[in-house]
Amino acid sequence: MKPVWQILAVGLAGAVSGQGAVAVQDNPWLSLLVGGLSAVLLVLVYRWVVGRTERRPVTELARGGAPGSLLLGLVIGVAMFGVVIANIYVLGDYEVHGFGSATGAIGLVGFMTGAAVTEELMFRGLLFRLVERGLGTYLALALSGTVFGAVHLLNQDATLLGGVAIAIEAGGMLAAAYAATRSLWLPIGLHFGWNFAESGIFGTEVSGNGATHGLLDASTSGAALITGGEFGPEASVYATLFGALLMVVFLRVARRRGRIVPRRRAERVDALATLAR
Repeated sequence: MKPVWQILAVGLAGAVSGQGAVAVQDNPWLSLLVGGLSAVLLVLVYRWVVGRTERRPVTELARGGAPGSLLLGLVIGVAMFGVVIANIYVLGDYEVHGFGSATGAIGLVGFMTGAAVTEELMFRGLLFRLVERGLGTYLALALSGTVFGAVHLLNQDATLLGGVAIAIEAGGMLAAAYAATRSLWLPIGLHFGWNFAESGIFGTEVSGNGATHGLLDASTSGAALITGGEFGPEASVYATLFGALLMVVFLRVARRRGRIVPRRRAERVDALATLAR
């Protein structure tokens, strides 16, 4: 019952936070406030329920090193998406029409903060971590990535290509980032940096959720394989490629640090978590 209580507690907190974000989405300052409060609430709920049910220190959300890991993830996420946009721009399929909305970008900071924390706690903190105990790192990565991509097929302008891309570049890459560090702070920062760059800076769609209002007023055109089509650049072949490459890098780091968990070696997870503190 431990995983059930964990999923219920974090899922309920995420649902409440999501409803709050939707309720204030037209007010950028309230969106910023609600997004920040949602992130704090979710972290506290996760720490409480995991610590109580598993009777251990919740090292994956340890306070030590959190700022540095978040900043590193932010830089990697923004840089990665910048490279994706640069490639699309070189082909003439990304065009900037002018400046967008600074207040819109501020609202997106809050919205993307809540979304990044919610999804990382649910999919990497719970799904990947719990499945890894029985199936090992590689199968857990494949399974959690597939589920993550499938969930995004429920979005407004979702496409099969977009779902597959998300499974690889986000589900796989972010799980590998967690495996390499045994901390959720790096994938949270990476997730936020990627999504905010996509919407808040470059003004493109995020996972088929419709138009955004970021710092730049921009648009994409051309083949969906290059631009991602209505799903947004996350479905671009460039995003998939760079995400897959970064996933391989993180997995190599995890292997070098001895943090790859083989199948049915659950006892190693606790040992790895202790070493990561």
